[in-house]
Amino acid sequence: MAGTRNEPNKTAIYATALTAFFAIAGIAVVDPILPIIGEEIGATTWQIELLFTAYIAVMAVGMIPAVLATGKFGYKKILGAGVTLVAIAAILAALSTSIGQLAALRGLWGLGNAMFFATAMVLLVSLANDREWVVGIFETCVGLGFAVGPLIGGLLGSISWRVPFFACGLFMVVALAVSVTRLKDPATKPSQLHVGQVFAVFRKPAFLALAAVTAAYNFVFFVILGYTPIFLGLDVVPLGLVFTAWGLGLAFGILVVGHRLAHAIGAVQTLGVAVGGVLVMTLLLALGLPTPASIVVLVVAGVFMGVANAILTDLSLALGDPDRRVTTGAFNLVRWGFAAPAPVIAGLLHPVGASAPYWVAVGVLAVGVVVFLLTAHRMAGQLGERVLWSRWNRAARAVEGTPEEAVSEL
Repeated sequence: MAGTRNEPNKTAIYATALTAFFAIAGIAVVDPILPIIGEEIGATTWQIELLFTAYIAVMAVGMIPAVLATGKFGYKKILGAGVTLVAIAAILAALSTSIGQLAALRGLWGLGNAMFFATAMVLLVSLANDREWVVGIFETCVGLGFAVGPLIGGLLGSISWRVPFFACGLFMVVALAVSVTRLKDPATKPSQLHVGQVFAVFRKPAFLALAAVTAAYNFVFFVILGYTPIFLGLDVVPLGLVFTAWGLGLAFGILVVGHRLAHAIGAVQTLGVAVGGVLVMTLLLALGLPTPASIVVLVVAGVFMGVANAILTDLSLALGDPDRRVTTGAFNLVRWGFAAPAPVIAGLLHPVGASAPYWVAVGVLAVGVVVFLLTAHRMAGQLGERVLWSRWNRAARAVEGTPEEAVSEL
């Protein structure tokens, strides 16, 4: 039980996780207000989607320098600076008068979140004795943030689209207070890093395979997150409630399903189930079902996405570099870098047909599933797990090393 868990740094761990919740709620708060922003500012669909793409692109690019900066300044200072930037960007966004200003401020917002995400997971793993537990805590807060953010965006957005941005700024002020007073750096100061160390991890076949699957999956994740508010065509409050249900599904997949299924059939095969489930749900969205059915599909997709998020994070830490900062920097570069173009591509495809973005997403994720089927044996071999295609699994063990060696690294 968590209450008897041997974790001497619980306060700092929970404070970091709470900060993650506020950070993710700040991302998701925009979802239900996208349509009314477009109406009031006079922006096209692809211009509205810039609010996601600018944010994600800057976060991807900013991840590497943020990771490198931890060697000089430590985790707490970088995380605190990132939270401060997000608070400033959110408040200024509420005062914006054009889509260009909003997109630029979302870019600044993304830089702040890059500084946060580059440090938060590494800090948590450094402070905790139980890696799986702390990853579950982090990803659960991410899921709850995705659930609560749209609810806040929908309710406050019914007053004005500017109010949710002010609320997000307030969240981040609270998060800053928590981080300043409750967070702490690990006893051992992080060493200096070089850019080459981050990119060197891609030479590991198992990690490279995971990165390829992650790239395809995250592209689809942000097609669904960024475009579905436009696709459903609901008013701001109902849209907020719909994405709250999606976020609860995400949290359920992370907290209840993900690690339990991984213990039953292995983490690699669980990833396959999750990504395959997202592919099927995306295909159903592409078929243009009636709105109530599309909402049900969206919520079910959230459960599969939650499982995928939890397992991808855990696998990246298991298959990456022993220095968690290197792994976090490389993994998040892929995670956010390939997600960045998804919203704008969806917006550009919207005039072609309402379902066109989903069909492209289906194609991208189908490639990801094929890559997974061809490379899962490498990941499984390094972890000492078995996959259904046992011949490939034996070959992977010969390449990657014995199961005992792999498990001892975890």
